[in-house]
Amino acid sequence: MGRGKVELKRIENQTSRQVTFSKRKNGILKKAYELSLLCDAEVAMIIFSSSGKVYQFATDDDLVFHFNGCRMDRIIARYRNEVGLLHSNHKRFRTLESWKSEIEELQKSIDIMEARLRHFCGEDISTMGIKELKQLERQLRVGVDRIRSKKVSNLYTTAA
Repeated sequence: MGRGKVELKRIENQTSRQVTFSKRKNGILKKAYELSLLCDAEVAMIIFSSSGKVYQFATDDDLVFHFNGCRMDRIIARYRNEVGLLHSNHKRFRTLESWKSEIEELQKSIDIMEARLRHFCGEDISTMGIKELKQLERQLRVGVDRIRSKKVSNLYTTAA
């Protein structure tokens, strides 16, 4: 005697729903294992229960039945590569190359800022041309004017 056809709709009774989830979760994880074993397929499965628990399965090199996600990251990375998500903007999935590129850009910015700071201190100006020196002089003059203005306003506020 076979099973009857089950109507697919949400089970309203929470206890029945939890029992069904538990049984079906184990069944689908077993099917994932069988698929990987019989067909030599890489399989990864992630299940989030309504209570917030996470269940996962990933095939292992030896095709041992694992629930600890030992190869989950590798399988997900392969999936992302296959569907073209390798260069995703999402920070969790950034590639090593994108991190290296960002580090190089930040290092260039640091070098430029350090050079400007040395110029403001009067260092390393021997290689600067007349135009650059005039621009630096203007920036320093504006800075000195702002400092004088702040100093004067502080003198009046402390005297009052």
